[in-house]
Amino acid sequence: MRHHHFVSVFQTLSPLWRGVLATAVAGAAVLAAPAAAQEAAADPSADLAPITQRWLDDTLARNQVAGLPLRMEVSVGSLDPRLRLAPCARVEPYLPVGARLWGRTRLGLRCVQGATAWNVFLPVTVKAYGPAWVLTSNVAPGAVLTANDATESEVDWAADTQNAVVANPDQWVGQVASRQLMAGQALRQNMVRAPQLFRAGAQVKVVAQGPGYAVTAAGQALAGAGAGDTVRIRMNNGKIIAGIVGVDGTVEVAL
Repeated sequence: MRHHHFVSVFQTLSPLWRGVLATAVAGAAVLAAPAAAQEAAADPSADLAPITQRWLDDTLARNQVAGLPLRMEVSVGSLDPRLRLAPCARVEPYLPVGARLWGRTRLGLRCVQGATAWNVFLPVTVKAYGPAWVLTSNVAPGAVLTANDATESEVDWAADTQNAVVANPDQWVGQVASRQLMAGQALRQNMVRAPQLFRAGAQVKVVAQGPGYAVTAAGQALAGAGAGDTVRIRMNNGKIIAGIVGVDGTVEVAL
């Protein structure tokens, strides 16, 4: 495994980092680094890893987004040593459809100028170190998190490709643990939820809004819910509607 470090430090933290970064990384799929025009020998380990590393360096440098305090670290894997590729005058790296430069992924390499066309995939790991909140003790399911439950530390945001780091304290202090949380874990979105404002069966206020008007009525919640949750409500006429719970427990329905 070959390692390379690309460091970029920013002073501000964007709470929308995941969406912005996903957009930036997606754009990398259409970029082609001029340095990729290199000769590939029959031994794939000899030249393909350096070509890939240079492409990754250029791509990450061009797509690093201001406002993201991330320190990028890229590890380039190797192909099966038994693989033999025909000589190629120009190898083009590319990001496969559906892949992104985040966590464990792969990069495509294809011969675009040679007697025999070939296409292979090289394993790549992209780590993105940045500030996050790490639990200092275990937290039971349903417990409300306080500022004393976590401390700020640097973690790999890309270690979990499905759940974003909760980098802003306002997004987890006062929230409820959605499951058993262990000391040393970095807080991520699926680990916390809003505390319930009402239980199943509770009478709730329902506000239905349309262009230029609002109607208020009462209904019965079919499930417990917290602020921001979508919940189903049974109205007095028996009709069941769905709405979003506001911070005061009011269920808002758009018409």
